[in-house]
Parts: sequence; structure tokens; C-alpha cells
Amino acid sequence: MQHQEQGLVVKLALIGGGGIRAPLFVQSALRRAAHIGLDEICLMDVDARQLELFGALSRELGGREGAGVAITTTTQAAVALTGADFVITTIRPGGIDGRIADERIALDIGVLGQETTGAGGFAMALRSIPAILDYARLMADLCPDAWLINFTNPAGLVTQALYDEGFERAVGICDSANSAQRAVARWAGVPVETVVTELFGLNHLSFTRSAVVAGSDLLPDALADDAFLNSSVQRVFEPDVVRRQGMWLNEYLYYFFHAEKAVASFRNASRGEEIRALNERLLPRLQTAGDPGAALDLYFDYERERSASYMRGANGSRTAAVHPDDGEGYAGVALDVIGALSGGRRVRTGLNVANAGAIEDLRDGDVVEVNCHVDACGIQPVHFGRMPERQSYLVQSVKNYERLAVEAIRKRDRELAVDALVAHPLVLSYSRARPLVDRYLEAHAAYTTGWA
Repeated sequence: MQHQEQGLVVKLALIGGGGIRAPLFVQSALRRAAHIGLDEICLMDVDARQLELFGALSRELGGREGAGVAITTTTQAAVALTGADFVITTIRPGGIDGRIADERIALDIGVLGQETTGAGGFAMALRSIPAILDYARLMADLCPDAWLINFTNPAGLVTQALYDEGFERAVGICDSANSAQRAVARWAGVPVETVVTELFGLNHLSFTRSAVVAGSDLLPDALADDAFLNSSVQRVFEPDVVRRQGMWLNEYLYYFFHAEKAVASFRNASRGEEIRALNERLLPRLQTAGDPGAALDLYFDYERERSASYMRGANGSRTAAVHPDDGEGYAGVALDVIGALSGGRRVRTGLNVANAGAIEDLRDGDVVEVNCHVDACGIQPVHFGRMPERQSYLVQSVKNYERLAVEAIRKRDRELAVDALVAHPLVLSYSRARPLVDRYLEAHAAYTTGWA
């Protein structure tokens, strides 16, 4: 690829373009259009009704931004993928009702049902991995040189399945991977790009060991500061837990370090049920808004409410999903990567990629969450070394589960799926794993044909 200044014309295909977060991605992409040489954003979704709603909002944003970028919509994957340079996958097979079923089945059996972690994450992977692999195979025919940038949950498992199937021009992204860098930059009052972090682990199971500015590691002093903890996602943890670990904790570690509180917090209303209630208020209002500007106002009000309700914390507290200074969420990460791969400035960012020796005590083919350098030559993980022992045991355990889970889903092997859940630290029991697998396969029968 050549950079935009050399005449690059870029087509982005957003698979899942009828999703509620699609306009946010479009808004961010339009703001960077000149930098990456963006010519077209194609929104593709199998839900024609939502695609029409959020496609209209996206076109309204296009008119406001005045970037001269074509915003197209289609329900046909082949149309979206033909000629695409970058493909962003953010889909939810089974919709919000599927997520709620995942959560409720797990809670019935006494374990966490969160959509990326433990049993709920496995259930989501049952549906999302086959779907993403189908899109990747179609890409191999229609746009073989394109990069697949995956945000479909559970992102680590999906990206692992892509690598295991031989799709190497793929990367998993998560906006929480760089949260320590942004939080330390705010706390220290320095530009975010001047903070160099050491990130290691797995998607939604990562740690940041250091945050260096001008040769000095600022993270120990930051973690010692109550104001720092209380003004960041670290406030979901009890303060002594963060300090005993001695590292910045990905907020999803809450489900491991405060497991019983997490299960209790979901019993009254799961996250899926909360989002469904929000969506059920939003969608009719968008349909009757009439004026596109009024519809956008309704949409951004919804996004603020949804972000404010993200992530149940200790003692029922909440932490906002995206701090006002936290950039553009997953869209910002994806677009940073796209810009660098297109020949723009080299970036260092946390991504989900094949390990390739970066973390010495994991396999080369394991997908891990680490810092990477990205430029026109590709994506290169930054060498980390061996994980500290205290954190290594948990990462190793969950990675063992991930290997088994991906293999089970690719082979459609029921017994191997049971073994995978038994290996997960939040299940650890055949008497829980067997009914979980049986009930998930039954609940999602439309997506799980051919399972032995």
C-alpha cells in the first residue's frame, strides 16, 4: 500500500454496520479520512432494519463532516468485501437476546455469564467464531490483500481461531488494552504518546507492568495515589487488590478478583438486559425522529447513557466506559492501525496478535495481548520476556482454556467443549461444564448444527 499523499484510495468495509456503535466508527473515520486516503465506508449487516437506521445516521455524519467519503450500505457481504482494503468485523450473531440467554444460562448454573469471560464468553464464541471464519474465507476470494481487524467478541478467541485457520492478515483490537497509557498520561499531564507501557496477557485478561515517561516509571506512584485509582477504571477493584498486584489491571479482571460480587451483581439485571432496555427505548425514537439532526441528538444521548452504565464495580459502583480524554474507543485503535499500515506514522499500541516469542512462557502461535509496533511493513509484537509469576498462573490457565475452546468450536466437538470449560478458572467442574455446554448448544441450535 501507498500512503494517501501518493494517491491511495481506501475502502473500509464494516461488517456489522447495522450495529448501534457503527455511527461512532463512521464519525471517527471521517475525521481521519484525509490522513488515510479514505474513499468509501461500506456498512454491511444482515439486519436490514437496523442497517437502514444507522446507515442514515452515518450519512448525516458524512454530510456534517464534509469529508467527501462515500457511505454505502448493503446486506450482501460480497458487495462490501469486493475491493476492500480493510475489513472491520463487529458482529453479534444471535443479537442481544442471544447475549441474555448466555448470561442467564450461566447464572442458573451458578457461574458468571459475562459475554467475553468464562462460560458466557464461550457461548458467544460458539456463534461468533464460525461466522467470522466464513467472512475471512470470503475475503480470501474477494480481497485477499485486505487486513481483517476484529472487534467481535470474544476478541481473543476469535482472533485465535483466525490464526489457527491460517488467516495471518488479521488482528484483534480492544479499546481497554491501552487504558493504562491514557490514564497515566492524564494523571501526569503529559501527551499520551509520551507514555511507553509494558502490556502483557490476553484479551480482557491483561496487565500493565510499567508506564515510562522520559526514562522514569510513573506507574508505582500513580497506583499509590487514591485519586488516580478513583478517577480511572481501577476503581472497580478494592484498592489493596490493585496495590498487591503492583500493576494496572484490565477492568475485566474484576470478574476473577471479585468473582462472587460479579455473579451477584448480574442476578437482578444482566448487562445484556440493561442494553436491551436501552435499545428498546432508542430504536422507536430513531424511527419517528423525522429530522436526521434530531435523530443524531437522540443517538448521542443514548451513547452517553450506555457508557455511563458500563462495568459493574465493587459495591455496585460504576465506571464510565470511555473517559472524555480516552480517545475514540475501538474505532480509534482500529484507525490508528489502518493509518500506520497504509503508510502513515508508525504507532505503538496494544493489540491481540500471534505471540511470536513476545511472551516467552506462552507458545509462538498463541494469540496474546501485547504492545505492537505497526507500520507499512505490518504488525510486530514487542518483546516482553517472561511473565511475573503472580500474574502468569492466571494467564496460563485461561490460555489453556482458550486453546481447547477454539479447537472444540472449530471441530464442533461437544466433549472437548466440556473439557475447555472445566479448564476455565471460573468453572472448574464437570458438573457445571456439562450442563453449560448442553444448554448453550440447545439455546443456539440455529448456529450449532453439526456438533457431535
